[in-house]
Amino acid sequence: MPDTRLSFKEMCAKFDVTPRTLRYYEYIELLQPDREGRARFYGPREVARMTLILRGRKWGYSLEGMRQWLLIYDQEGSKAQMEAWVESSTRQLAELTEQRRQLDESIAELTQSRDETLAALKSMA
Repeated sequence: MPDTRLSFKEMCAKFDVTPRTLRYYEYIELLQPDREGRARFYGPREVARMTLILRGRKWGYSLEGMRQWLLIYDQEGSKAQMEAWVESSTRQLAELTEQRRQLDESIAELTQSRDETLAALKSMA
């Protein structure tokens, strides 16, 4: 199977990110593309890392947290990384669950306030 590489522009398009975002991910060492002169090329490893980064952002992880998690794979291998992922995702699930509880509470309070205000407006008519 040939080693497919994406250019900088193709990588931005594939993941729908801005050039600034992609350069920042490189700057903080989340991605390490191959360089040929000023051109950057992204192989399967960087594409997989970018997929994980975007999933992590969607799930509320910090970029530094993801960088540390990706370093575990580089330094200790996939078993250690998987163990760290299970521990980290358990904490993140608890945090997201609490955020959802708080949102549900806020939605209920706002709905009640709106309904009471609407009733008061109707009684004024």
